[in-house]
Amino acid sequence: MFVTPAYAQAAGGASPQSMISTFAMFGLIFVIMYFLMIRPQQKRVKEHRAMVEALKKGDEVVTQGGLVGKVTSVRDTELEVEIAPGVKVRVIRSTITGVVNRTQPAAANT
Repeated sequence: MFVTPAYAQAAGGASPQSMISTFAMFGLIFVIMYFLMIRPQQKRVKEHRAMVEALKKGDEVVTQGGLVGKVTSVRDTELEVEIAPGVKVRVIRSTITGVVNRTQPAAANT
């Protein structure tokens, strides 16, 4: 016979201390992942939602598709954006990626 049978040694039971340290390592990895990945993403989503909620007529915006235009009307879930003189498109609010220029509020009469 060319191959000799290999026998595994009898494995000892895992000690409770090694199990606790294993769970502690998994917990530590989760905490690190939360602070490095999950929390910043939640912050970005919150900032985007606030930016989209604050859009108003006259703001110059950029869409996910790369269109740059001026908001001409605001509805519940969509905006009308003028991308060229006389060319208006309707876009979903959530597809706005940034605001180029915000309109300044009119000065109050004093």
